[in-house]
Amino acid sequence: MRVVIVGAGSVGRSIARELVQHGHTVLLIDKEADEERVTTAPEASWLAGDACEISTLQEAELETSDVVVAASGDDKVNLVVSLLSKTEFGVPRTVARVNNPKNEWMFDESWGVDVAVSTPRLMTALVEEAVTVGDLVRIFDFQQGSAAMAEITLPPDNPNVGRRIGDIDFPDDTLLVGIIRDGRPIGPSADDSLEAQDELLFLTTQESEPHLARMVRPRHVD
Repeated sequence: MRVVIVGAGSVGRSIARELVQHGHTVLLIDKEADEERVTTAPEASWLAGDACEISTLQEAELETSDVVVAASGDDKVNLVVSLLSKTEFGVPRTVARVNNPKNEWMFDESWGVDVAVSTPRLMTALVEEAVTVGDLVRIFDFQQGSAAMAEITLPPDNPNVGRRIGDIDFPDDTLLVGIIRDGRPIGPSADDSLEAQDELLFLTTQESEPHLARMVRPRHVD
């Protein structure tokens, strides 16, 4: 299956790596497809350009794709890409990321969206069940492989409080995908700092869970 992903942020690159591992052909489109980003998903193909421009989508040969994933952090971009994919290139299936839940009503067939994924709404719903400070709580297991979604509420005396996410050495096969802070979801970036009582949402593996749990416990544990 050939998949074109628009938006090479943490979400888009994570999707690309997963699809490549499952044997699919992936093309990432992003305005900032620089060398540093390319190295984070080297097995995917890359195209630097504005996906809202027809010329960029023509260069990507969008008409040969089976699925287009609009995964940028801008809802306007995701809607335009979905609409162009359907109306101009006849893409069989489109999946669009909804960044602001208030815009969710627009993500339907009239804008060329087959499947809408509201990341903040999903994160909030999942984390409501996991509020034990300092304990790793596995929210669910994925059907294939050993990957799991896990949540941890960061204790105030954890050594990672105040540190930049980009400076923290998380376990192998572990990805911080969301933070719930004061009841609001945050899409984490390398420059964001962790705060006490942050609810951290991870994609990880069963093998990495013990290491991850040790990282986020209080500084002193009896």
